[in-house]
Amino acid sequence: MNLYNIKANDEQVTFGQAVKQGFGRNQGLFFPKKLPCFDDIEALLSKDFVSRSSDILSALIGDELSVETVQSLVKNAFQFPAPLVQVQDSIHALELFHGPTLSFKDFGSRFMAQSLRELSEGRKVTILTATSGDTGAAVAHAFYDMDSIDVVILYPRGKISLLQEKLFCTLGGNIHTVAVNGNFDDCQMMVKQAFADAELRTSIGLNSANSINISRLMAQICYYFEAVSQLTSEQRRNLVISVPSGNFGNLTAGLLAKAIGLPIKRFIAATNVNDTVPRYLRTGEWMPAPTIHTLSNAMDVSQPNNWPRIEELFQRKGWGLNELGFGAVTDEKTVETLKVMFNAGYLCEPHGAVAYRLLEQQLKKEEHGLFLCTAHPAKFKESVDIILSHDILLPAMLAKHEVMELLSVEKDAEFPQISAYLRDIAK
Repeated sequence: MNLYNIKANDEQVTFGQAVKQGFGRNQGLFFPKKLPCFDDIEALLSKDFVSRSSDILSALIGDELSVETVQSLVKNAFQFPAPLVQVQDSIHALELFHGPTLSFKDFGSRFMAQSLRELSEGRKVTILTATSGDTGAAVAHAFYDMDSIDVVILYPRGKISLLQEKLFCTLGGNIHTVAVNGNFDDCQMMVKQAFADAELRTSIGLNSANSINISRLMAQICYYFEAVSQLTSEQRRNLVISVPSGNFGNLTAGLLAKAIGLPIKRFIAATNVNDTVPRYLRTGEWMPAPTIHTLSNAMDVSQPNNWPRIEELFQRKGWGLNELGFGAVTDEKTVETLKVMFNAGYLCEPHGAVAYRLLEQQLKKEEHGLFLCTAHPAKFKESVDIILSHDILLPAMLAKHEVMELLSVEKDAEFPQISAYLRDIAK
């Protein structure tokens, strides 16, 4: 598999190099030079989740890893389902929260962890990642207790739910968590600064597990195929998918699924009031505003890292950005939508509610809708319980970590502090 750096096209790497590097020169993102195209989609959709995903990822990776190796990586990573649940006659929810940390990010993080362990061959690696909520837990649990791999996770102190925090800040061992006095964009900026420091990057074997890492995006392509496989032929004909979007990795994966042959009519980029992309699609001006804390905190991102990949794909495929649906939902409308959904019999959480509201508003009569539920409602128990006057039962994984002690250290949003901490961890 050959990939190129979007910012410096002359930098070209293999899949293994891209997984181990994360970023390219000038903090550029890697993108596949060629994309496979599956002609017999019906045959592919008729397979089981693991077999189909192995075929997709083998086609993407090429001969760099054997078919048997890819099958083993997928089998170890995808040990949980991605079921569809009907919410209305013409709308389904794709529930992506049945993994070990109750988040869609389990898929990408676990495949990345399996891939990196296979490719690093025991060499020392330091994973540095920023999280606005769910990435931290998924990455922490995917890499927990792996030999020769340390994980450092930056998150905005006080701006993620307590249960989200408990799920990944209580592990210890090779998992190191930092509560940053700032917002997610501050955390993300410090990750970029670390990767821009060539000496630091080399000395500690730096890598990132954010959705900038191509292995995570590739894994996420697979659950879009799994979703469509559960629909009838009629429902597939005019399919619209609404994706709750923060850093825009999830939407990038969906668009890549469409690019390699999955029959999706159009997508809706659903954000909260951190609406840099919706405003850009409406006005043509890229003007990030200060990040605002919302109920759907995992989407509190004003400068989404993956947007350049989306623009690159649209340019490559000759698609127009005007084909992409979009919209932003306030907290007030999110609360209203959660209540409507609950009264209709479906328990959701803020991120899924944002995607559902825009889908319901923009879905046409002849279309079938699908929205992504990216996290279990219990991860937002503090807010959802109050909104719905309902006591959500904690799944066993959350109940276990709820009573555990937080092990995070606190740092200011200043890169020298993070750099020194990374060096201490790697000693």
